[in-house]
Amino acid sequence: MAARMKSLGIDRLSIGERLALVHEIWDSIASFPQKIPLTETQKRDFDRRIAELEANPENVFTWKEIKAHVRGQ
Repeated sequence: MAARMKSLGIDRLSIGERLALVHEIWDSIASFPQKIPLTETQKRDFDRRIAELEANPENVFTWKEIKAHVRGQ
């Protein structure tokens, strides 16, 4: 484990507590999406996907359809 984990006492937390901490950290990062750095490859992929959606707005699945597919229904 990294020295930071030990110095912060994170290594003494239970797995469940560490998972909760990871979720809390992720939520704090996700609160500021504009500050998340993207690579040039990620930016190009993002732009490509947006262009594809704009060109074919009807070519999407609803959340209900996705859940049904995942559940094999």
